Order: sequence, then structure tokens, then C-alpha cells
Amino acid sequence: MTRRRVVLLLPGQGAQRARMAAGLHGVQPEFTRWMDEMFTVFGADGDKLRDVWLDPGSAGAVDEAVVAQPLLFTVGHALGRAVRSAAGAPDVLLGHSVGELVAACLADVFDPAELATAMAGHVRRLDDTGRGGMLAVAATAEELSAELRTGAVVAAENGPRQTVLAGSDSVLAAVRGQLESRDITLRTLGSGHAFHSPAMVPAARRFGQDLGRLRPGPPRVTIMSTRTARPVSAEQAVDPAFWADQMSLPVRYWPALRSLLDSEGLDPGLVLLDASADRSLAVAARGHRAVLRGPSSVHPLLARSDRAGTAADAEAFAAAVAVLHSGT
Repeated sequence: MTRRRVVLLLPGQGAQRARMAAGLHGVQPEFTRWMDEMFTVFGADGDKLRDVWLDPGSAGAVDEAVVAQPLLFTVGHALGRAVRSAAGAPDVLLGHSVGELVAACLADVFDPAELATAMAGHVRRLDDTGRGGMLAVAATAEELSAELRTGAVVAAENGPRQTVLAGSDSVLAAVRGQLESRDITLRTLGSGHAFHSPAMVPAARRFGQDLGRLRPGPPRVTIMSTRTARPVSAEQAVDPAFWADQMSLPVRYWPALRSLLDSEGLDPGLVLLDASADRSLAVAARGHRAVLRGPSSVHPLLARSDRAGTAADAEAFAAAVAVLHSGT
């Protein structure tokens, strides 16, 4: 029987949580090594980042991009390395937002220390660029045509009825009123910026210049792009703008994930590893026929966010690794 392919799902802005994956620090050796190493790369900022990460009362601080972006990168990268050490490299990497940069490092497109340094400098320069916010809405983009006429834009497609809107604070306030009047479920995402919208074009251009100083190479592991919903090509991988521009473009996460799940007729199934602390990355997949009726399955790498930083993290990680070793 052919082995099921393993897909590692890596979270982005909005999925950050205080103490996410902290229960693995000091317990899982490879995770601990890479967390400590990346905190060192960040220098004095790394010490502050570690303090915020480990503080159970840091929910507000962790939402700021200057904290959330490098922390999501660091935790996601350390988790990916831990999975590789414990059970072998995943077959496919699928990252949401900054998670796509994590995927690029895990696939050896970028050196992680070099990319972390570039990203840290980039988020420090965000300042007021693209200030605003993001709303997760339980509706399709087509159902939000009225809200999109207010100036909000689709920032992400996370599921069949999971759309993220981005815009200025004033625009989102108007959108919120419209959605509430229509009894549409919504949730504010912690960001402080209108990521994945045209407002971020200047920041994306600056980041592209930073990435242009690095030495990217072709991916050694398949990366499913959330720009194209197709595997990243060797030519795309070495283009700095391909990675930087995702900051101002919508995240097509669900189309990318769906294209993997739709391949079940040619595939013995997928093992989806959800690396998000809120277990949000696999929500849409659980409703797909490949998971509902098999042969694909979903496995969280971390405890639910309300138990984050406890022994439950280690238990969830161990259970996922056990599935990989069983081959089932």
C-alpha cells in the first residue's frame, strides 16, 4: 500500500496566541533548539519576543505585527523542524500568510537566520503603513458584495464560507455594522494592519528589496502556493517579489488546500498536520469529502489555545508523531 502524503499546515497573522506551543519548549529537543537559536538571531528583540511569548497575560501584545510576525515565524519553523526530526520531512508544505515564509525556510529556499533577520527589520519599519484591521466572516466573497463596495477587500479565502476582509478601521467599522444587521457571524482578527490588501503595497516593495539581498534557491520539498494554488516552481522560488508581494495580495489558502484534497482519486490520502494553536487551519478540510469519508485525516500538532503551554502541547505533538510512524 502506498504511504499517505504528509502535509504540514503553517499558520499566519490572526492565529497567534500567547504561549502558543510553549508546552514543547524544554520538552521536545529539536523544537527547543530552534526556538532558542532564532531568539538569539533576533538579538535584544529576541529577548523581548521570548518574554512576550512565555507571558500568559500577553494576549494584547502578541497581536501587534512587530511581535506576531516574528513569533509566528519562529514557532512555525521550530515546529516544522521538530516534525522532521521526530518523523521525517513532510511531503508538502502549505503556509498561510507568514506561514508561507516558514514553508520557504523548511524547503531550503531561504536560510532561516537570514530570512528572520530580514523579516525583523521589515516589521520594525511597518509603522503606520497599511494601518487598519481584518475581519473573519462566515460568508463567501460573493455574499459580501455590498461590504466590498465600502472599500473593504478580500484578504483571504480560508474555507468554503470563511472569508477574511481587510481595510482601514473606519471602513471595517462600517462593514461590521452591515454584517451585524444581516446576522452574519464575524470575528475581529488581531493584526493592527490591513494585511493582504493594496494598503500594504509599499511595505511589500520594501520587503522585496530586503529579500533581494538574500540567496534563495529552488525548493527541496513541495510548497503549495497560496498565490496560485499550485506548487511553487523553481523560477518562482528564486524571485524575491514572489514572496514579498503576498503581503499585499489575497491569501488563496482554501483553493490551495482544496486542490490537494481533491486529488484523492489519484492519491491514497493525506495526513494533514495543523500547526496552529487555535486549530483553525484544518477547519475547512474537516468538511471535505476526503476527510469526512476518508482516506485523508487531520491531526493537530498542538493543544487547543485555551490549554496552550501545558503538558497538553506535548501530548498533542506525540499523538501526531505516532500517527506518522504508524503509517495510517
